[in-house]
Amino acid sequence: MSTAPDIRIDSHRRYPYSAIDDRPTYEWPGGKRLAVHLSLNVEHFRFGAGIGNDYAVPQPGLNVRSYGWRDYGNRVGACRLLDLADAYDLRYGLLVNSDVYAYCPGLVERFSAGGHEIVGHGRTNSERQIDMSEEEEIACIREVTQTIRDREGAPPKGWLAPYICQTARSLDLLKEHGYDYMMDWPIDDQPVWLRTRHGRILSIPYSHDLNDSIECVSRRTPSQLYCDNLIDQFDEMLEESQRRPLVMSLVLHTFILGQPYRLRQYRKVIEHIVRHRGDIWIATPGQIADHVKTLPAGTLPGDQD
Repeated sequence: MSTAPDIRIDSHRRYPYSAIDDRPTYEWPGGKRLAVHLSLNVEHFRFGAGIGNDYAVPQPGLNVRSYGWRDYGNRVGACRLLDLADAYDLRYGLLVNSDVYAYCPGLVERFSAGGHEIVGHGRTNSERQIDMSEEEEIACIREVTQTIRDREGAPPKGWLAPYICQTARSLDLLKEHGYDYMMDWPIDDQPVWLRTRHGRILSIPYSHDLNDSIECVSRRTPSQLYCDNLIDQFDEMLEESQRRPLVMSLVLHTFILGQPYRLRQYRKVIEHIVRHRGDIWIATPGQIADHVKTLPAGTLPGDQD
């Protein structure tokens, strides 16, 4: 008789395994096979509090240099990246800490006036959901949702947790509070339905491996190489999309890609992508989620649950 331990290999129970080669084929609007979304993080950091994003090196106590570097994104970088979007007629999924509304009067409104989608991104990047009790997490989601509803006239459809740190209950709470999709699970290059206690919630692909924060800050990848990587990612996915639909995300932060020397290189990426505009669908995360809802039942992984 075997004495091997009984090991549960799947403990989250949120989605079944599905190999991308085994799935039905579908199309994005206009018969396109590659959807591209640009997700721009606009974040608030409390002065002297929280862990922050400081070149991947923890700093003790009050760190004015780190705070100023991040605040530069709200004062300067965001404006540069808005100008970039306007120049190429692009719309961001704007991942907003709700505290930005109060801290940076008028900033988010400039993006929403231009048709950019507002996505919930917690209150501030000085806190993480994973550190919250259930009551605290519920209060956070409610506050963010209400703030965006009050400012934009409608609640956000999508969510990305600060630091991409969900709790085991986050999916249930997000669905319960009316969210259609989230971008915290880096599991696929296609949208996937995940189970919650209150029905399904959609996972929209959001790049972790080519996230500008990971590449430029944690890995210290030179800007030229980082942007070459993005072009390679796009070219490979465009070629692969002839066989199946895919989603490519471009993940940006105002205090990282909003630096002039990085933006100079990044503009080459955008110019390369828009040259293929007739072959791809440039969309917001919410537009991708809306299109998924029009697909026949059983098309996406998790759709059978």
